[in-house]
Amino acid sequence: MAALEIIHVDDAFIIVNKPSGLLSVPGRGPDKADCAISRLQQQFSDALTVHRLDMETSGLMVFARGIDAQRALSRAFEKREVTKRYVAVVDGIVRADSGEIDLPLICDWPNRPRQIVDHDIGKPSLTRYRVLSRNEAANTTKVELSPVTGRSHQLRVHLASIGHCILGDSLYASPAALAASERLLLHARYLAFPHPVSRQPMEFEADHSFGKRK
Repeated sequence: MAALEIIHVDDAFIIVNKPSGLLSVPGRGPDKADCAISRLQQQFSDALTVHRLDMETSGLMVFARGIDAQRALSRAFEKREVTKRYVAVVDGIVRADSGEIDLPLICDWPNRPRQIVDHDIGKPSLTRYRVLSRNEAANTTKVELSPVTGRSHQLRVHLASIGHCILGDSLYASPAALAASERLLLHARYLAFPHPVSRQPMEFEADHSFGKRK
């Protein structure tokens, strides 16, 4: 079992760099018990979950130390005091240098955990994007993604909905885009929020070289 990379530790919270292929929290069944929080609690018994990343998504996560810190960090997420930025490699050439994807999302219940765009009953969902580089030869684009809302699979569905699915996405990519990468090329590279005790600004950044799965 690979060690969980710890980026920062203090008395109130812990920052980790989760690998692709590792659950954030336990799933159903003994085969899904291994996850970021269970590994972390082996070292820090007071570690508590604040938010999640999809299993296939890598990158930065914050865990609280104790219930008070968990409440404070959860409030920061609810009040949108947390800034999150992701890097993804998507299929096709995104021509606009930047833009917004404003499409309401809801669970595709018969096909869960898939999510779908639904303009009648979907929840408001907003993603901002910025092109980092274009690879005309490979017909791919590297983009920075800034989710304003935090819906399940939001970035993955939003990109697929505008015709630029993320490479390696087992749920939303075309067969060619799925085969183009052995892992989902989505990484949470930047995380900033007020310290849960002092309220001082905290920010963290992680490498996004898209290494192999765990």
